[in-house]
Amino acid sequence: MNTAVNANVVHESEAQRQHARVKIPAKLRLLTGQPNAPLVRVEDLSAGGLSYIAPSNQRPAVGEVIKGRMQFLIDNLGLAMDIEMQIRSVDAATGRVGCQFQNLEQQDIATLRHLITSHLSGDIVSMGEVLATLQRDNFTKARKQKGSGGGMSAFARLRAVTFSAGIFVVGLVAFGFILKSVYGLYFVSHATAGVVSVASLDVTMPREGTVQSLVSVNGEVAKGAPLASFNTSMLEMLKDHLADTQLQPAKIEELFARQLSGTLTSPCDCVVSKQLIPDGQFAGKGAVIFQLVPRNTQADIEARFTYRQFADVRPGARVNFQVAGDDTLRTGKIVSSANLSSVDLSTDIRVRIKPDVSLSSSLSGRPVEVTSDRGPSLNWLIDKATAAGL
Repeated sequence: MNTAVNANVVHESEAQRQHARVKIPAKLRLLTGQPNAPLVRVEDLSAGGLSYIAPSNQRPAVGEVIKGRMQFLIDNLGLAMDIEMQIRSVDAATGRVGCQFQNLEQQDIATLRHLITSHLSGDIVSMGEVLATLQRDNFTKARKQKGSGGGMSAFARLRAVTFSAGIFVVGLVAFGFILKSVYGLYFVSHATAGVVSVASLDVTMPREGTVQSLVSVNGEVAKGAPLASFNTSMLEMLKDHLADTQLQPAKIEELFARQLSGTLTSPCDCVVSKQLIPDGQFAGKGAVIFQLVPRNTQADIEARFTYRQFADVRPGARVNFQVAGDDTLRTGKIVSSANLSSVDLSTDIRVRIKPDVSLSSSLSGRPVEVTSDRGPSLNWLIDKATAAGL
């Protein structure tokens, strides 16, 4: 067996042409910049270049780049194509010049391929087919190279990732907002009104006169300690004890001019919650001067709900509330509920809430936002599982 290697054997793929050459009737006008540019016949044509017989006095050098206008005759109509060529070979004996196309546009490439394909298949080329070829998109986008980031730079990839992450975060926030809104609409009941309530004692004016406080608001006072002093006329003190003979104008004027002083005392160990009559202002008999709150008294929450929320505000139900001016979200339990009116029906339910953590009596009168959350939670799931016997 002959195992000698023939070094002269050439593989077909190493010697085959890149483009098929065809002989198409075409002419080439060499654009040399002279008044009488020579017109030569195209010997053969391919998608990559052409060859022609150059005149003896105008033979270019190898590597030179020249320009020309290739002309075809189709349906008795002339088709001209401006081209740029690089000289690749020159035969000194025959004058044959081989050229390679440079910087061809996509429309020129599509036209050449259509003419060559039609000539090889034996079809008759018409001007309508050429125009149709020029109108459609004959090229596809280049494939992306794997592992190269699609031709993007590191900064461009970082910017794309950052933009995608931003869009994802915005979408996530929007989804969370919608979910929270839906949850609040279907599972959370809001009170129509709420206030911090503390059981208070009223200190009233025993006689008509002017008052002058001796303690400040929110100040502490012991039982029996003076709260304020008041001035009243002698006439006010004795008017119920005077006989008709003593009600003379002069006597009344004399009694009215005389002033008596008195003192208002605290009925308990309390904190002054409010002063309803300012200092130096005249107050009638029985008018409330102070509102006192006993010390160490736990404040409650009073709130109003609609009857539509009847099942959510039963005694024993857990609620959340927040006092105005305080950022702490607190919890409590409903201890009682009643209708606002004991005579006729009302559309509101008044509930009293006992906070889990005692509130300061100084918060008395502040508005409160109260909510009852009946949505799914861990305790809710445990109760459901227990009820189902799991």
